[in-house]
This record gives sequence, C-alpha cells and structure tokens, in this order.
Amino acid sequence: MIRTVAVVGASNDRQKFGNKALRAFQAEGYRVIPVNPGEPLVEGLRAYASVLDVPESIDIATVYVQPDVALRLLPEFERKQIPEIWINPGADSDEVLADAKRRKLNVIAACSIVAIGRDPGAF
Repeated sequence: MIRTVAVVGASNDRQKFGNKALRAFQAEGYRVIPVNPGEPLVEGLRAYASVLDVPESIDIATVYVQPDVALRLLPEFERKQIPEIWINPGADSDEVLADAKRRKLNVIAACSIVAIGRDPGAF
C-alpha cells in the first residue's frame, strides 16, 4: 500500500527542507501532497492551503514551518486525524511538543528525511 504524506511547508525553493522532503518522499515511493497556502503548485504537484483541504486521508504529515505556525496547525492535524506527525528541526519548540502531547497526537520530533533513509544533502 502506498502511503500518503503531506509536506506541510512545501516550497518551490529547492534549497529549503520543505522542498527536499517532498522530493525525498517521492523518491521513496510515497504519494506526496504539498501543503502551503501561498503556492498553487509545488514541484508540479497541486498544493493545498491546509491539510483540511486535502480530500483524502493523510497517513503522515511532515512539518517544515516555524514553531509559531506549527502550534497553530496542531488543531488541524487533530481534526484531520493524521496518525503520524513529524515535527522537523526548526519547526519544534517546547510549546509545540507540549500542546501536541496534550492533544494526544502521535508526534515524532526528528528529521523525517533521515528517518526514511535519505540524506537531506543529496536533494
């Protein structure tokens, strides 16, 4: 079964981790959905303004936004019932992790690119 990953903070800037993650997950065979309210397309894929706008279920969200934005997005992840949420370095803060725990979200605070066996520097 192909898993669906939402890259929250996906970017067309190939130097940004939100872009590197999108390409890394694609290379590993995931179905990738970019989430960025400021981009209609990322790497040729339709981007959504929010995970709540994605019509199908999401298996994994990998988050590449500033901690204050990540904190505001936690209620959306909760409503969408995303089973696995990766809060990547730079998106994490004590407040984000505490609120995620309070909401009983399954959050992993680590680099999702490394977790799938890829080197972020290769993208």
